Amino acid sequence: MRVLITGGTGFIGQLLCAELSKKGHELLVVSRNPERALQCLPDSTSVKTAATDFERDRPQAMINLAGEPIAEGRWTRAKKRRIIESRVEATQGLVKLCERLGDDRPGVLVSASAMGWYGDQGTRTVTEDTPPNEEFAHEICARWEAEALKAEALGVRVAIARIGLVLDAGGGMLARTLPPFKLGVGGRLGSGKQFMPWIHRRDMVRILMFLLEQDKLSGPFNASAPEPVTNAEFTRRLADRLNRPALLPAPAFALKLVFGEMSRLLLTGADMRPARLLDAGFEFEFQRLEDALADIL
Repeated sequence: MRVLITGGTGFIGQLLCAELSKKGHELLVVSRNPERALQCLPDSTSVKTAATDFERDRPQAMINLAGEPIAEGRWTRAKKRRIIESRVEATQGLVKLCERLGDDRPGVLVSASAMGWYGDQGTRTVTEDTPPNEEFAHEICARWEAEALKAEALGVRVAIARIGLVLDAGGGMLARTLPPFKLGVGGRLGSGKQFMPWIHRRDMVRILMFLLEQDKLSGPFNASAPEPVTNAEFTRRLADRLNRPALLPAPAFALKLVFGEMSRLLLTGADMRPARLLDAGFEFEFQRLEDALADIL
């Protein structure tokens, strides 16, 4: 297929593009910097600055991964606005393209969302049917998903991936976590009781391709491994894998002082389970955290 991708140069997007290219798909990537994008994408990729620029290419499917990083620095008013607008505007561009293409519109939109849709859920088990806790993380995801679902009215199948913490070498959560742990100065965040729904990047890419290819799948899907862990458990297993101590916890009050409202991403979580993916027959390559860490490290 001709697959249009936003966020194709990101941590997930680069591996996704490589895998799609291996399967023989034609890649159409939206990037604000086409020259730089071409340096990290397969040779046959076509790169343009807006989704609507691909109107003549008639994409047959779309994968939407674009968005301002959420876990970097304090959430100022301007930062909050950029976080939401970057996601909404990228998705609006895809919906606008579908409107212009009419009967030649893409058949499917696989759009990213995040575990933040649920907000802080404490220790309860979370499936796609769990109602959210109203907070900023939920607001981001709710507006993002609502924009993507507008494509349904145009006859496009929409599948939404609520993504957990993506693990792999070279980026994502581990890029920030590994340095202190390798130095032996890592530790749990706050109480350590908050759940961390995680996903190996290879499984994340496989989920996106699964949702792309399975014609009957639509709506939200929790994109995380079947066995989430608490932050304390994650800390212990990562330290064991690195053969380092993890005796220096980051107190909740210190994280709140440094990061303000953004510290909620570090101190809260959800015991998120991929109920709908498992029901649909998706098989995870990495179900247990220790297996994922062994592969990555």
